Amino acid sequence: MADRLDSMAILVACVDAGSLSAGARQLRLPLATVSRRVAELEDRLGTALLHRSARGLSLTDPGSAYVAACRRVLEDVAEAERAASGEFAAPRGQLALTAPIVFGRLHVLPAATAFLQAYPEVAIRLEQTDRPVSLQDENIDAAIRIGRLPDSSLRARRLGTVRRVLCAAPGYLAARGRPDSPEALADHDCIAFGSLAASGRWNLGAGRDARAVPVRARLSVNTAEAAVGAAAAGLGMARVLSYQIAAPLAAGQLEILLERCEPEPWPVSLLYRPGPVPQKLRAFIDFAAPRLEAALPPVPLRG
Repeated sequence: MADRLDSMAILVACVDAGSLSAGARQLRLPLATVSRRVAELEDRLGTALLHRSARGLSLTDPGSAYVAACRRVLEDVAEAERAASGEFAAPRGQLALTAPIVFGRLHVLPAATAFLQAYPEVAIRLEQTDRPVSLQDENIDAAIRIGRLPDSSLRARRLGTVRRVLCAAPGYLAARGRPDSPEALADHDCIAFGSLAASGRWNLGAGRDARAVPVRARLSVNTAEAAVGAAAAGLGMARVLSYQIAAPLAAGQLEILLERCEPEPWPVSLLYRPGPVPQKLRAFIDFAAPRLEAALPPVPLRG
């Protein structure tokens, strides 16, 4: 078993380094030893794990799944060793986090920075992306998710809610008028952003009042920051999440429209895997969750 764990560690090091030779240098092992240990793993599994070329390594489909499993096994072994040696007294090790791009920049990064200052023996890898990330397959310790959660085995801590808001600049509204119903959006220029308007329709209202209304997109973008910037510049109406416009809203650069026709708010959750919680993750949850909750005060309706 020890040899197999060593081989797993060698494989992961080579994948991270980008080549067998770079992995061998990092591990200070002969290249022949590294090549042999990886080949032994492939022989034992009966499948190729790596594509080898002059440009470096890439994982086969079985290799991607196996390397993700190796990372989990090696982390579990490392945590068991730390627990047995008493190192769980202080959080340490690398913590892998993921968060939506804008929320990560505005709120998770400041919390992570403060956490690192408080816990000098912890390192953080923060991936900011708006795509769904599998905690298990990508070896992520915790994720911030915005939206309703599917049924799963993941554990969740509720941080707050965000609204899906319609907004426009005062200058645009002065020139084009303020819509008084969802159907009036058909007469306005709109800014389409990602999944909130991918089909040319915006879902408004809640419950029995829920309906999809057609919109005409003069601009389609793939980031919330681009949509907010275009709306603040007066190009048209955008539909984004309430935390994404907190600053321009406070500065008077944007106004929220049709508040009574908004869909139900979306929850914001901190997700992590079931089972024993590593000390580094428990410390981060206890440290960061109250800060993230405080960063999500409700955006009140105007009445």
